[in-house]
Order: sequence, then C-alpha cells, then structure tokens
Amino acid sequence: MSRFVLQCFFMFWALLFSSAPVDAVVEIGRPGHEPLVIDDVYLREGTAFVSIDDVLTALDLEGGWNSVAHIYTIRTPHGQAKISPGSQFLKLGDNLIPIAHRPRFIDSKLRVSEVFLLRQLAPLLTEPLHYRNHSPPVPAENDDPLDRLFSFLLRKKEPVADGSKWVVSIDPGHGGDDSGSMAADGSKEKDLTLAVAERLEKLLKMHQDAPVILTRDGDYALEMDRRLELVAKGEADVLLSLHAQAFFSPKPSGLTLYVQPQTERDVPEGVVLGNDSLKLAESLQQKLVAAGFEVHGIQELPIHPLGRGDLPRVLVEMGSLSNEADLVMLHDPIRQQDLARALFDGLKSFFSTFSGVTHGFTSPTSE
Repeated sequence: MSRFVLQCFFMFWALLFSSAPVDAVVEIGRPGHEPLVIDDVYLREGTAFVSIDDVLTALDLEGGWNSVAHIYTIRTPHGQAKISPGSQFLKLGDNLIPIAHRPRFIDSKLRVSEVFLLRQLAPLLTEPLHYRNHSPPVPAENDDPLDRLFSFLLRKKEPVADGSKWVVSIDPGHGGDDSGSMAADGSKEKDLTLAVAERLEKLLKMHQDAPVILTRDGDYALEMDRRLELVAKGEADVLLSLHAQAFFSPKPSGLTLYVQPQTERDVPEGVVLGNDSLKLAESLQQKLVAAGFEVHGIQELPIHPLGRGDLPRVLVEMGSLSNEADLVMLHDPIRQQDLARALFDGLKSFFSTFSGVTHGFTSPTSE
C-alpha cells in the first residue's frame, strides 16, 4: 500500500472519530455547587435514565439498595422515599406517588428517568434541583415527543364480514436488561409476562387463522418505538400489553386493567368513535372474573406502553410479585393457562360483538 493511500486512510479515520457524536451527558447538582457531570446515560421510553447512586452523590443525599427486599431507599428532607425496579410508585411514608417511567436495572445499576428527577424527587428537596441534559431527545415539531410513536396506533380499516380474522398483538412487558418488577425470591416480571404471552399466542393460533404478533419471543430488550412499530407493521386489530406489579407491602393482590383516556387527538379528524379499548377491557374483566381471578376493575390512565390512537388496546397487570398468593399463581403452569384462556375468551367475546361482526373464532378445548 502506497504512502499516499496510508495517509488518506489515517486521515479518514481521524476525521471519522473526531466527528463522531458525543455520548449523552447530563449535569445534576445543588444551587451554588459544582454540578456532577454524568455521561453514563441511557435513552429509554423517549427519556434519559441515570444511575440513582450518581444522583444521590450529586445532591449530597444518602440512600442504598436492600438486596433482600429489592427496595432502594432515598433519605430526603421530607423522609425516606422508597422505590423498586419495575414499580410504578414512589413510597413516602404512607403515600404512594405515581412514577411515569418505572426505575429499572440497566448495566447492573438501578436507574431512574429524568422525569422522575424533576417531578418526583425535586419536590422532596429543600432547594431547587439543578438539572441539564446536553443531548435531549429531539421532539417532533410542535408536538409531544412521543407522538411519532403513538401515531402507529391508528386502526386500519375495519375487517369485512367475509371470514377475515382479527389480528391480535401481544406485548410481553420488559425483557433483557430490563427485568421489570422483581419478587423477593428473585422472580422477574419479564419471565412471567412472556410465559403467559406464549400461552395466549398458542391459543390464538389454534383457534383462528389470522397472524398473531408477539412483540418479543425471548429474553431481550425492546425499545418502545420498536414494539409499536411491530404492532403497526403487523396491522394489528387489538393490542394486549402484559405486565405484573410489585408493591412495598405484601398486601396488594389481584389483577388490574388499564386503558388510555380517549381524547380528541386520539382519532383521525372527522371520525367519532366510542372508547373501544374500554369495551375490550370490560370483556376481558368479565371472563377473568368468571375464571376465578381477582380483578380490581378498569382504570383509565395515560400509560406509556399503550400509546395513543384509536386501536383497541388494554394493559393487563396480571398480579403482584410482592404478594405470595399472586406469585404462586403466576408461576403455576395451570393458572398461567387459565389466565391465557380467560384473555382469549375475552378477546373472542369482544370480537363477536364489535361492529356486529363475527370473525370465526372457535371455543378452545382443555389443553
């Protein structure tokens, strides 16, 4: 190789590395103090996640991880705040404060979102929180930064009554380095959601001949935009998102169904629809109760994994990993199958009445 070619080669690589994008960097600190610069930043769910240990160092707070209880305690001026991986609440005394983006383990560190820092942690401090993200996610022009994802969930045109089948998308929550909620015995939400999803997938494939979309079929991480993209490309007619909860108390138990509150921008302009997600949830609830499951009702909340749009979709919290009875149920293959069958029956009931069209489901026999 000639000297000129070598010079060009090295110049190319020098230019490539000198122009490589800088990793995300955030600053966290207290007013009047030098902020801590953190470059160990991960982008999840359209927001930055940072190590809670780094946060406490930056704010001169104390706290730590309890490996037995799977709880991280933060000592704040207003008392001890407790969080746990996969939990949607911060506990402060007897108060439960909702968390928009659940804490999660990434690269062996418990991390929290910048939304958590600004909305949940900052109010617990005695002085303003200095926070700056030098590489914030780029929002869509004049719109919410998640709108590009939610736009995937506008329903395709209605199936016609010619024997067409409904396409079901099942989204097992979490996966890979995102374990979700964890039980005291080490059980992980990501494993249980996949187990039930695979059973439901099998029932659907056995009893109707439309495709079934499983957003993940193994233990790997999947970004939310990729999950919604899979749903959109598969032209799903409904979406079920499967999750499990964990609480600071062993008392909470049972299932809860969540649907997105429907707003005017959820549907295309000029289209007037009822809340079909609510109808689907009601159908699922009826069949779950009939199968002997404890269901605490249906809640309308802006849950991130459900996105926005007019696609009928429900998030199913299958139980609490911090409740012994629920944990036994979620590990029991027979009850997993009962749960999957109840969800199948709920889908079948919804499809048989929705728009007055029957789509050829047959009743499952005992497996």
